[in-house]
Amino acid sequence: MIDTVPPAGAPSLAHIIAQQIATEGPLPLADYMALALNHPTLGYYRKQDPLGTAGDFTTAPEISQMFGELVGMCLLDVWSRAEMPKILLAEIGPGRGSLMADVWRATNILPPFQVAADTHLIETSPVLRAEQQKRVPHATWHERLESLPTDKPLYLVANELFDALPIHQYERVNGNWFERYVRLSAKSTPKAPLFEPCLVPLAPGAEELLPPAMQDCPDGSIIEHCPPALALIEELSHRLAKQGGMALIIDYGFDGPAGGDTFQALRSHKFTDPYKDPGTADLTAHVNFLSLKTAAQRAGVQALGSIEQGAFLRNLGIDARAQTLIAKASPEQQEEVASALHRLTDKEEMGSLFKVLALVGANTPTPVGFGH
Repeated sequence: MIDTVPPAGAPSLAHIIAQQIATEGPLPLADYMALALNHPTLGYYRKQDPLGTAGDFTTAPEISQMFGELVGMCLLDVWSRAEMPKILLAEIGPGRGSLMADVWRATNILPPFQVAADTHLIETSPVLRAEQQKRVPHATWHERLESLPTDKPLYLVANELFDALPIHQYERVNGNWFERYVRLSAKSTPKAPLFEPCLVPLAPGAEELLPPAMQDCPDGSIIEHCPPALALIEELSHRLAKQGGMALIIDYGFDGPAGGDTFQALRSHKFTDPYKDPGTADLTAHVNFLSLKTAAQRAGVQALGSIEQGAFLRNLGIDARAQTLIAKASPEQQEEVASALHRLTDKEEMGSLFKVLALVGANTPTPVGFGH
């Protein structure tokens, strides 16, 4: 057995994972991903602000105020056509709070909305909560969706949340399905644990539980499955079916049957080895929007999309908003606005890869932006 005793001092997350593997055997990829991202004290999202030029990645709200403003306009339009009820305005995974701050500023054009909206943010990271409190000081914070009140319609946004939920990954070899696990590399040392992926045969009878579409896949096929995403969508959809309201799910991924290995890591805005130094890089996988849409419909809500982010923003008027900002800006600021518009909407940037799915609950009008 490989020695996993760490050097003197507090063990790193790599040492903790190495010890668990040495004791219990290889970990499913989903378990490795969950530990790397959400270990209570050493997980990636628990100990740092990952956003911006000094971090590892940049989200749409950090690129331009236009993104949050148009999301706010979408929510405001639905709310006004729903006869302006008192609502729970919520975001899950709100980053630094930039999106909600822009939503709040944009919706000030109709002050009764802000009187009716009780703002809630769902966040587990102490570091990010501190940033959110600077931008959205009037919010109430929660650890989980379950603790949100249930007495009002829910208007919720989730931007770049689902890509960070742990996935299981399966590969077909010689007509049989295997699950990807993570084990210690033979090159691992006590001071520097190293990890690598491996394939583990499914337990007897487990293949019978796989979706029918997987039964006909050829050798070499890789399928990713994200139970936490489906569970979250089901819980959210049941709420919307009972409470009313809507949700916007915005993320990168695919809409329709797709396969392949999308598990990846970002550090300092560059792709890196996802099995190296867990807890120091952002680990993600592409979102299967078709599976989310199907789960939502089964739970009794209307699901619209997914549509490309560029089309969604253009349907809401981002080009006109950009021109308004450019008209008031300095030459340098004009260039920044034009660059942000390109990055958010162009098919070679975020416009095509990122998708938007709308979930619409009881007694709630259909949101604009989806071609309806």
